Amino acid sequence: MNPQAKLIFVTSLLLGTTITISSNHWVMAWTGLEINTLAILPLISKSHHPRAIEAATKYFLVQATASTLVLFSSMTNAWYTGQWDITQLTHPTSSLILTAAISMKLGLVPFHFWFPEVLQGSPIITGLLLSTAMKFPPITLLYMTSLSLNPTLLTTLAILSVALGGWMGLNQTQTRKIMAFSSISHLGWMAIILVYYPKLTLLNFYLYAMMTAAVFLTLNSMKVLNLSMLMNAWTKAPSLSTILLLTLLSLAGLPPMTGFLPKWLIIQELTKQDMAPAAIIISLLSLLGLFFYLRLAYCATITLPPHTTNHMKQWHINKPINPSIAVLTTLSIMLLPISPMLATII
Repeated sequence: MNPQAKLIFVTSLLLGTTITISSNHWVMAWTGLEINTLAILPLISKSHHPRAIEAATKYFLVQATASTLVLFSSMTNAWYTGQWDITQLTHPTSSLILTAAISMKLGLVPFHFWFPEVLQGSPIITGLLLSTAMKFPPITLLYMTSLSLNPTLLTTLAILSVALGGWMGLNQTQTRKIMAFSSISHLGWMAIILVYYPKLTLLNFYLYAMMTAAVFLTLNSMKVLNLSMLMNAWTKAPSLSTILLLTLLSLAGLPPMTGFLPKWLIIQELTKQDMAPAAIIISLLSLLGLFFYLRLAYCATITLPPHTTNHMKQWHINKPINPSIAVLTTLSIMLLPISPMLATII
């Protein structure tokens, strides 16, 4: 892709995100979401492969539908209350429609079907943007309207997301699809706590985005698209494979990694809110996610190709590791000891 074009699209992404997260008026928030959608489409379809074109088409249709529902929700609320302010979304029907619209934008169950397919058709770096940056504006809208949302509906969507994100990721062999189901599962954790402690949702999103960025950048450096390629990666890049192992364990939420922190705080808050059954269910369902993270980690570091094969021996990659991977991995592994400080910040 032409560098000037890429610069325009990335600037538009930043502009759209900034407009949405800084706006008070629904129409401005909708405008930012639309700019974001239009800016990411060329980045999805830049390879001109039929699967990439299909992914871009699916993404456009889903996001256009969700944006229409956001406008419909805000107009219904304005009709009944005379308010266009985002924080004044008080009408129950508007809250219900908005929850469906944002769930569609994020890929929460039952509106999740588009997300794995779009991620599979996109390049790895665009997949990283779709999994992290593109989810930030909708989450900020949920954050601003959290007082008006239905807790029962969000808890149901959250538990279903963690369950389906875990189950559907079990038999996948494509790394991008596995990361898509991982994203759906993590969104469930963010949604369940949104009404009770919105700042914890944002903290969870920041940490999730950091760990996911580390995994995607590592996979991009290793040029790995599926599990069979991952099995051969240890001989080429042992250091990157080790980094991948640690960040995957952090994404799974195992102590003493950073990924354990949001899960621990969310379970603690749910217990305070007398929602111990929901906390138990969501914790048990996250074991499904742990299984496929361990499967990825196993393929990356423990399985070695047989020595009797007749293919050419692949050389080690002697390129230095990207500094951003090193920084993100360090943060993904080491932030748990400062969790008391993070807890006081939020």
